[in-house]
Amino acid sequence: MKYTHLGRTGLKVSRLCLGTMNFGPETDEATSFAIMDRALDAGINFFDTADVYGWQRGEGITEQILGRWFQKGGGRRDKVVLATKVYGDMGPWPNQSKLSALHIRQACDASLRRLGVDHIDLYQMHHIDRDTPWEEVWQAMEQLVREGKVLYVGSSNFPGYQIAKANERASHRHFLGLVSEQSLYNLTERTIELEVIPACEDYGLGLIPWSPLAGGLLGGVLAKAAEGRRASERIQKEVERLRPQLEQYEGFCRELGQKPGDVALAWLLQNLAVTAPIVGPRTMDQLEGAITALDVTLSEEAMDRLDAIFPGPGGPAPEAYAW
Repeated sequence: MKYTHLGRTGLKVSRLCLGTMNFGPETDEATSFAIMDRALDAGINFFDTADVYGWQRGEGITEQILGRWFQKGGGRRDKVVLATKVYGDMGPWPNQSKLSALHIRQACDASLRRLGVDHIDLYQMHHIDRDTPWEEVWQAMEQLVREGKVLYVGSSNFPGYQIAKANERASHRHFLGLVSEQSLYNLTERTIELEVIPACEDYGLGLIPWSPLAGGLLGGVLAKAAEGRRASERIQKEVERLRPQLEQYEGFCRELGQKPGDVALAWLLQNLAVTAPIVGPRTMDQLEGAITALDVTLSEEAMDRLDAIFPGPGGPAPEAYAW
């Protein structure tokens, strides 16, 4: 396994991040445990979850599964850089969502209980909260850091201007601020190249792409359909929208002699701004497939060909759309 620093911090994380969103709703507990064991055996030390995963309001089903896995001992907790998130709707009362100081404190304590740990390594804001000032957010996060409940703070789904705003306010408070951003990023979704990636690079944030295979579109969806494997209705609509590009893409992967999913992950891993794509396996086979992508190296010509098949926005703003 290869490791890199999380943004400008001294913290080292694996080049793949194990996403746990499927644990509970799609993957039973025994299989989830086996996947986490295999990830750790492979050297993956970066695990990502969220209080809302499990999709039963207020229950934190996925966090509970991780908590029971940690309780199995064997040094599991000390080996894992544990990331979870705050923002989502965790109950019917007015302050059980978003980023008020009250909700941040209550949500953190609830996550700690479900996970069965005494601290969270990376506490990520799952979305921006337009109604809460950054002074309030940072005061709450600073308190959690002082109490030893949180080590680092990250963001998810933030626009570039909010990353800049958040870290400028943190700097004024002599606080470390955001150290990572978790964004939608893959060959089919490259909007963050305009503003988010430049902001991450400028402020020293690690970039953690989610949905690196575009929900399965980049995992050989056309070949799988030819084998009689049916995708979800949403994916089928996306297939029809992107069919010409997907045909080129899967054909090019065959030329390379590589699996489409491996190529999609390798494309992200060769981006210097990317810390670790999040892989969210439902099965052990999916995890094993993701691990093989670490050994795939794409030539400059291959990167150019992928860029031609799935063009980005043209680079960073404003050069992408102005003189």
